Amino acid sequence: MTSQDVYAEEPDLAALAALLADRTRAEFCLALLDGRAWTATELARLAGVAPSTVTSHLNRLVAGGLLAEERKGRNRYVRLADPGIAEMIEALAARSPQHPVPVRSLTAARRHRDLAFARICYDHLAGSLAVAITDAMTAEGFLSWDYGPALTTAGARWMRELGIVDEPAASSHRPHVRTCLDWTEQRLHLAGGVGAAVFRHAVEESWLVHARDTRVVRLTDDGHGALRVHLRLPDAALTAG
Repeated sequence: MTSQDVYAEEPDLAALAALLADRTRAEFCLALLDGRAWTATELARLAGVAPSTVTSHLNRLVAGGLLAEERKGRNRYVRLADPGIAEMIEALAARSPQHPVPVRSLTAARRHRDLAFARICYDHLAGSLAVAITDAMTAEGFLSWDYGPALTTAGARWMRELGIVDEPAASSHRPHVRTCLDWTEQRLHLAGGVGAAVFRHAVEESWLVHARDTRVVRLTDDGHGALRVHLRLPDAALTAG
């Protein structure tokens, strides 16, 4: 071959795996599933590492395309690059071997329970409540699985009647309906444009409220009633285990 060799591109899965092979970088990505932008200082505090160490980790994650960054004044903020990255991280967490984490207080036990029940996955809902909503939308005929997940005509009408603003699939660069493999439930929950729209509406209507400084979201009394009425969810699905 000559200096004018032609090269074909192939996916470098090993390079992607190397980005997440470090526990500190993996912890950053899991924390950023809350959908907000974090400062390097916040991430350093989370992981218990020096700011200089955080900088090198963040540089690798940004260069690798997992994180996007922006600067505001002297602060550097990072977030997951896009919803697809968030769904990939959630799916990888579901496929990862589980390791025991000591639970030394009632507060820690409650936190783990609440995280498994309802949490943010970038811009949509995850946890057992999200799986129950996905199941209920399927049972009501709002989702079809004949050719992969799709919003049905009845589903589109249901969203309009509730006032859920659904971005038309043709006007978005993201999938209209897709699913995430839920890492705590090991089952699928709704993602994509429809999943984000349903979650956004639930927050706007105060059916769900963000817990402070955590991915956890809490189901309010109004949300409990709304999901019983609009999706006929049973009380068991509306309560953290």
